Amino acid sequence: MKYFLDTADIEAIKKAASTGVLDGITTNPSLIVKSGRKFEDVIREIAGIVDGPISAEVTALDTAGMLEQSRPLIAIHPNIVIKVPMTEAGIAACAALSKQHVRVNVTLIFDVNQAMLAAHAGATFASPFCGRLDDIGQDGVKLVEEIVKAFRNYKVSTQVLAASIRSADHVRRCALAGADVVTVPPQVFHELFSHPLTDAGIEKFLNDWKSAVK
Repeated sequence: MKYFLDTADIEAIKKAASTGVLDGITTNPSLIVKSGRKFEDVIREIAGIVDGPISAEVTALDTAGMLEQSRPLIAIHPNIVIKVPMTEAGIAACAALSKQHVRVNVTLIFDVNQAMLAAHAGATFASPFCGRLDDIGQDGVKLVEEIVKAFRNYKVSTQVLAASIRSADHVRRCALAGADVVTVPPQVFHELFSHPLTDAGIEKFLNDWKSAVK
């Protein structure tokens, strides 16, 4: 499973990238707005830090607009992945971009039917939103599992990118469900490295070492 960071915070990206296990970045308009900077400038800087897929989302609601917005984004860097919403217009844009060998991430997926349509349109990534389904009383990770199963049934090459991740346990369950990628907020990314028994073990080793060298 690959690890993406879901943020447009440059310092957070640099910190995560320094671990050597960050595979890519996902962004969205809300995250870009929080940065307070020009969209293209943020994407360009991220591309200089992370050597992996970087999802840049279009904001147009019609297919022509999505395709128009995608052109300058594609020109920024070869690692750019165009992110489109799971709508009829978004799927049409995905199909058109895929035929041009442009990688696409179809976002805001909430059921298997939507994921299959994204795959049929040639999406590189299909992004089910786990946390938002949990918010309405459904099991978001169960959807990831179902999409993985459906894709395997038909030997689909589209990767399942689990999004809207809220906790380290979400990540654990997505890994067990077979997700190809998980994209997480910076806080959750760093939580993955920690466990109370690891901390206790390190403390014991250090204390033992200090006692031995006295």
